[in-house]
Amino acid sequence: MVEFSLPRNSKVGKGRTFKAPAGAKNVKAFKIYRWSPDKNENPVTDTYELDLDQIGPMVLDALIHIKNEVDQTLTFRRSCREGICGSCAMNIDGVNTLACLKPIEEVKKAVNIYPLPHMPVVKDLVPDLTAAYAQLRSIKPWLQADTNPPPDAERRQSREERAELDGMWECILCFCCTTSCPSYWWNGDKYLGPATLLAAYRWIADSRDEHTGERLDALEDPLKLYACRTIMNCTQACPKGLNPAKAIGKIKQLQLERKG
Repeated sequence: MVEFSLPRNSKVGKGRTFKAPAGAKNVKAFKIYRWSPDKNENPVTDTYELDLDQIGPMVLDALIHIKNEVDQTLTFRRSCREGICGSCAMNIDGVNTLACLKPIEEVKKAVNIYPLPHMPVVKDLVPDLTAAYAQLRSIKPWLQADTNPPPDAERRQSREERAELDGMWECILCFCCTTSCPSYWWNGDKYLGPATLLAAYRWIADSRDEHTGERLDALEDPLKLYACRTIMNCTQACPKGLNPAKAIGKIKQLQLERKG
């Protein structure tokens, strides 16, 4: 019988426990993934027992409290705290989401916090998004128009044309959708993933863009686009309520119409 063994660093051990302050009555445990490239050690989960009466209502509030008051070595990204920048994307209670938008009270037991899955980890809760951003750049996410001479003012759209972009321009590139996609887990080096394909369709659908054909040509690939299996994890995971799967379906439809 074939035997398999996991890579050494794939095993997550039990780490330290930080007890709640004496006298705390409203206590909740936060179990957080910890790993540092500076240590030749496996990752662990440290447990932090916090007095909820002393912190804000969101998971990000708990992380900031830990960083400021309990353990300054904890590393994570955050910026706006308003669900706009996408910096604090992580896996909370088994779901990819934004820590600033995730209420602690929604998690009934201990709050398990991990970095976005299936991405290299820089440290603790910080994923390495280098490859994801390189894929985003590959679809040229900017307006391409060769009209000569260019207009003297803005390039105008009708209300109907502008409405076509709703549900796409709101993407904050947190990559919660991409890192929830099994197709991306399997073929992340070739499949562009939901976030990048949503961005691609945003420009394909833009009435002001004049490179639609070239954009579709660049996506006509067995893996760049068609590795999508419409599993719908991306739409379920989006913290902004967007539908990347719908955008991917529209790109596929346009590809078929071109061939017909």
